[in-house]
Amino acid sequence: MIIPKTIEELATFVEGADKTVFFFTADWCPDCQFIYPAMTEIESKFPEMTFVRVDRDEHLELAQTWNIFGIPSFVVTQNGEELGRLVNKLRKSKEEIISFLEKL
Repeated sequence: MIIPKTIEELATFVEGADKTVFFFTADWCPDCQFIYPAMTEIESKFPEMTFVRVDRDEHLELAQTWNIFGIPSFVVTQNGEELGRLVNKLRKSKEEIISFLEKL
């Protein structure tokens, strides 16, 4: 999983030709901690996708612009277009995330 340091670095992934999964999270979030161990397996199921971890607190302006008001949340883009989102404040299971990604 890629962890960009700047908003400029994040922007390069939004415009990229690959499907990019933005995983909005924060280390203080218990539901995020719950899903962290499953992320490696989820990533391995979708080698054609680029996974980018976005610390919601470090990139609060982006989270607000993209209407990310609950975490963990997922937004998938390709070529600057949003393909799908799994955004809410509920805990997400590995199965739920995989099912969401399979539909894209």
